[in-house]
Amino acid sequence: MYDVVIIGAGPSGSTAAAFCHNAGLKVRIVEKSTMPKFVIGESLLANCNNILEEAGLLEVIENHGFQYKNGAAFSWRDEYTYFDFLDKSSAGAGTTFQVQRAEFDKLLVDEVIKKGVEVSFNTEVVDAKFSDECATLIIKDENENKKELKAKFILDASGYGRVLPRILNLEKPSTLPVRTAYFTHIEDNITEPLYDRNKILITTHPTMRDVWFWLIPFSNGRCSIGVVGEKDRINPDDLTSEITLKTHVYKAPMLKRLLNNASWDMEVKTLNGYSKDVKALYGKRFALLGNATEFLDPVFSSGVTIALYSSKLASKCLIKTLKNEDVDWEKEYKDELMLGVNAFRTYVNGWYDGAFQDVIYTKNKNIKIKRMISSILAGYAWDRQNPFVVKSDEKLKTLAAFC
Repeated sequence: MYDVVIIGAGPSGSTAAAFCHNAGLKVRIVEKSTMPKFVIGESLLANCNNILEEAGLLEVIENHGFQYKNGAAFSWRDEYTYFDFLDKSSAGAGTTFQVQRAEFDKLLVDEVIKKGVEVSFNTEVVDAKFSDECATLIIKDENENKKELKAKFILDASGYGRVLPRILNLEKPSTLPVRTAYFTHIEDNITEPLYDRNKILITTHPTMRDVWFWLIPFSNGRCSIGVVGEKDRINPDDLTSEITLKTHVYKAPMLKRLLNNASWDMEVKTLNGYSKDVKALYGKRFALLGNATEFLDPVFSSGVTIALYSSKLASKCLIKTLKNEDVDWEKEYKDELMLGVNAFRTYVNGWYDGAFQDVIYTKNKNIKIKRMISSILAGYAWDRQNPFVVKSDEKLKTLAAFC
C-alpha cells in the first residue's frame, strides 16, 4: 500500500513525487514509456524556477547547462518587441531555461529516484478502481503481465495520455478551436549578431494573424521551430509536414533572415487537436495534474508552468488529506489552479483574435502595464495583486481599445 501512486514521469509527475516524498509519504511513479523521450514544450517560464526550487529540483537543472532564458520576444513583418522577465510586477524568479525536454524530463525523474522514490518504467495503467478504503490501479508491464497496485491516493500526471480522464469518462471537448502544430529541431546556424538566444521568439505570420511560429534556441546551437494554426489555414492542400513548416517559416521576414543557413536534419512532426478539457480536476482518491487536466495552447509556453503549479497545489492538498487535516480541494486546488489557467486562456484567445497582439506590438507602451503583462508572460498567472490576472478579460478589452 502506497500513500500515493503517480501516473506519468514527466515534469508534473516528478515534481509531485518530490513534494510528496519530501513530506514523508511513500510514493511510486508508473511510467508507460522509457526515458529519455522526445517531447515539445521546451521553453519554461520564470515561475517554474520557484516551484522547482521549492520541490528541491532546481539545482540539478541549473547545473546541466541548458539555455538561459530571461524573456520573450515577438516579431511581425518588420516589427520586433520583447518583454524582460526581470522587469515585471510580481515577486519571484525572473529567469529560467529553454530545455530539450528529453534531457529535462530525465534529469527530474532521475533526481526523484535518487531521493528514494520508486519508479516503474514500461508500465501501463489499464484500469483504475476507487473505494472507501483505497484506490487500485491495474498495471501491465512490458511483458504483458498484469497486477494490482494499491494506494491511498492517485495523482494522474499522464499528460496527453490522459489515463484517468479516459478510464473515468472525464474528458470533454475544449472550447478552443482545433489547431495543428508542425515542428522539429534544426541546426539553426544563426549568425545575426543582434539575435538574442536568451529569449523565445514568437512570430506572427505576415498575412494570417491567427497563425504563428515559435523559435526556441538551445545552448548547443540547435533550436526548436514550429508553426501553429488551424489546419485548413496552414495546410489546405494536405502537403507533407516538412513542406508545410518550411514554406511558412520562410514567409516570415525575420525567420527567413535568421534561418537562412539552417540545416533541417530531423523529421518534422505533427500534433493535431492538442487542446483538451475535463469535467472534473479531482474526485474520490484522485486528482489530475498538468496536461491530464486541461491544455490550452503552446503560444505562451504555459504548459509546463501549469503542470508544475498543479503538482505543487495538489501535493499540498494531498499531504493535508493524508494527515487528516482540514482541506478544501475545491478552493485550494481547483479554484486556485483555474485562476491562472483562465488568465492564460484570456490571453490565448486574445492572441488569436488579434486583441492581445495589438497590445504586444503597440509602439507606446505604458511601463507599469508592460511590467504587469511581463509577469503574466513570465508565468505569474496566479498573482492576485496583478489586475491582469484577476480581471484579465476586462483589462484586455480596455487595453485593446486603446491600441
